[in-house]
Amino acid sequence: MGTRFGSKPGGYVWALLDPAAHILLMTVIFQAIARAPALGTSFALFFATGYIAFQFYQTMSSYLNSAVRANKALLSYPNVAPIDTVVARFVLQAGTTSLVAFIVLGTIVATMRVKTSLHWPAILEAGAMACLFGLGVAMVNCVLFLKYPLYEQVFNIVNRPLFLISGVFFLPDSIPVPYRDLVLMNPLVHVIMGFRKGFYPEYRAIGLDMTYLYGIAFLTLFAGMLVFTLSRKTLRNE
Repeated sequence: MGTRFGSKPGGYVWALLDPAAHILLMTVIFQAIARAPALGTSFALFFATGYIAFQFYQTMSSYLNSAVRANKALLSYPNVAPIDTVVARFVLQAGTTSLVAFIVLGTIVATMRVKTSLHWPAILEAGAMACLFGLGVAMVNCVLFLKYPLYEQVFNIVNRPLFLISGVFFLPDSIPVPYRDLVLMNPLVHVIMGFRKGFYPEYRAIGLDMTYLYGIAFLTLFAGMLVFTLSRKTLRNE
């Protein structure tokens, strides 16, 4: 926590202010150009559920991508293994994003005029799958970023548009076939749809496939663990 956010409390507060500022900005912009959100009556809740669900993956993968490279000095100690740096960052980031989600979404729900019935299993399930998917992607990247610097540039370019095409601003249900099927190939779309189902009981989430999400998340995690394990010496000596 000291390395990530600094030794002063203000550093950790920024982890809360950053997503809150993004959600506020998106709310103001879309309130100016639309009469009502795609779900419910609150622009803030609609964008917050999409943005925070996406952040469970985005912050996890981006923070863990450099876990080994940023902690090379620690690996000189024989009792510290490369996987320790990943686990430590995973625990910290999962806890931080969960706390941010609880505070931001809790504040929005508490200040809404219409009471919202939360379905916690759907919320927790989507958040957990996003974290595991981000962990799997990051474990692969920890190795490939060290071995192939060009891959890191390519990954960053490919990863950047995900925020726009994962359903943060729209409902995949509203996209006509066959384009909807293409969008639903993105596992993060299912994360956001599942997360929103926990806040909107009336949301049908046409196309949501949690089996597909589970399969992609665990397949990615298995690939990450395999690549990471086979490259232990490379990770310690690079």
